[in-house]
Amino acid sequence: MRTADSWPIAANMLSFGSRTADGIPNVDAPAESWRSQLQQVADLGFTEVDPTDAWLSIGELSDARFGELRTVLKEAGLSVLSVSTTRRSVIDAQHGDDYLRFGHTIIDRAPELGAEVVNFGFMQALTPAQERALWFWLADGHHDDLSDTATYELAVRRIRELADHAGELGVQVSLEMYEDTYIGTPDLAVRFLQDVDRENVGLNPDLGNLVRLHRPIEDIPTMFEKVLPLTNFWHIKNYTRDEDPATGSYATHPTPLVQGVVNYRAVIRQALELGFDGVFVCEHYGSDSLGVAALNRDYIRGVLRGAGR
Repeated sequence: MRTADSWPIAANMLSFGSRTADGIPNVDAPAESWRSQLQQVADLGFTEVDPTDAWLSIGELSDARFGELRTVLKEAGLSVLSVSTTRRSVIDAQHGDDYLRFGHTIIDRAPELGAEVVNFGFMQALTPAQERALWFWLADGHHDDLSDTATYELAVRRIRELADHAGELGVQVSLEMYEDTYIGTPDLAVRFLQDVDRENVGLNPDLGNLVRLHRPIEDIPTMFEKVLPLTNFWHIKNYTRDEDPATGSYATHPTPLVQGVVNYRAVIRQALELGFDGVFVCEHYGSDSLGVAALNRDYIRGVLRGAGR
C-alpha cells in the first residue's frame, strides 16, 4: 500500500513551456536543455515528473531521441509514473488523426518509462484571444458541440481504441475534465466514462479548470462527490474565487493548495476513503510555478499523513 512518504507526487513540466529560452521547440532541443530543466525539478526534492507534451511530446520523438530522454531522466534521478497530453484532442478537426497516432506512441512508450497512466483530454489549442489574455481562462476557448452526435461518438470510439491498446500493456487511461468539452462538467464526464465502458479508464478530476472560470459553477463539494468514485489520476491545483452578486463580477487567481477555495484536506481524505491510490501531479500557473508545486507536494504528504497513510 502506498504511504504518505512513498506516494507518487509528480511535478508537471508544463511550467517550462514548449520552447527553450531561445525559441527552439523542445522536441528539437538538445538533451542538455532537457537535463537542465529536469535538474531544476530534482533540486526541489521531486522524485517523480510528468513529461507532458505541453513541454515535450514523447509521441513525436524518434527512438534515438526517446532514448536520450530516458538517459537524462535517469541522470536527474527522476521517475515517470504518468504522461499527460495537453490541448491535443483526438477529435481536433484538423489534427485529430495525428494526435491519435501520437497517443498510441505514448502508450507504447509508457511502460518503458515506468508510467502506469496516460492522461488525455478534449481541450484544444488556445485561441488568439486566450493568448492575449492575462490568464487564458478569461477569454472564451474551444467548445465541443454537445449536440453533434457523430463527433461525440467519434470521441468515444477513439478513447476506447486508446484504452484497449493501453489495456494490452497494463496501462491506465485517465480523462481530464476541462470546461466546454465533452467532459466539461461532472455529469458530462460521468456519462462519457460510462459510454466508453472500459475498466482501465477513469477520470482526472482537475476541477481547478472549472473553479477558475469567471462564470457560475456548480457547488464545489458536490462536483467532487460525483467524480471522486471514478478517479484514477489527479492534476491538482487551487484558486481563490470571489463572486459579487451585486455586480455579477468574478475574480479568481492561482494559489497554493492550502490557500484556495477548494478544501483539499477534506477532498483528498474523501478520495482515499473511496479507494483512490493514483498519481498526483502538481500544477500551478503564474509566479514560480515550480516552487509552488513543491509547496503543494509537501502539503499533500501532510494531508496523507493526517489521514493515516
